[in-house]
Formats: sequence, C-alpha cells, structure tokens
Amino acid sequence: MAVKIRLKRMGAKKRPFYRVVIADSRSPRDGRFIETVGTYNPISQPAEIKLDEEKILSWLGNGAQPSDTVRNLLSNAGILAKYNESKSGKKPAKKATTKEASAKKPTDKNTVAEIKAYLDAQGTAYTSSAKKADLLALV
Repeated sequence: MAVKIRLKRMGAKKRPFYRVVIADSRSPRDGRFIETVGTYNPISQPAEIKLDEEKILSWLGNGAQPSDTVRNLLSNAGILAKYNESKSGKKPAKKATTKEASAKKPTDKNTVAEIKAYLDAQGTAYTSSAKKADLLALV
C-alpha cells in the first residue's frame, strides 16, 4: 500500500479549505483517508497553515510520500529539513575559525601544508614554492 500525504478539499464553491491527510494513493482525492495531520486555508491573508509536526515526521519515517503541494507546505514550515536531519543522522561539521587557527602557531613539527593553512587564515602572502624554514619565518 503506497501512502501519500496530500490535500483533501473542503469548503464551499470558490472558497477552498484543505485538510492535510494521510491516505492510500489509490483512494480518491476527497475520499477515504487514514489520518488528518493538519489544515491549510489559502483564502486567509496570509495563508493559514496548521500542521501536526510529530505525526507528519512519524509518517514520513514510515515511508509516506508527500504530494508536490504538501512538500512545499512542509518545506516552508521547516518540517522537511528536520526530517532530513534526523534521516541522515549527521550534522555538518563546523569549520575552524581564524581565532582557532591563530591560537595554534605552527612549529618545526608541523607540515608545510599546515603552515600554509595557518598563513592563509592569517591573510599573510607567501610564495607557493617557499620552503618550510621560509614559511616559519613569516609566522
């Protein structure tokens, strides 16, 4: 059974109101659904969106696929970003700042590449063919 997260149209003629529902992909747009996880009112200014984040994340984790419109609503609400972070399990590593680089001055034990990285962080100019002793003199 392919499960979709999609919109179910409610409201009167020319006055749409949608429920965000979990439904079998084979069921009709406004037909049988498994669970209601939110609402979307495009008529109000600004558009009113209410979503149950916990339920949506659990359904996404179980393999439910959002429709294109629901995918846009979820990404605007930040739910897809949270899902992708939890799915990957990794957070991006922080890069060393210039303060951290300046705290550790290179010595004779450092490699040429490490010394060049330090000088780049400091903004010091050097020639690419410079030897280790010349680079250490610039520090």
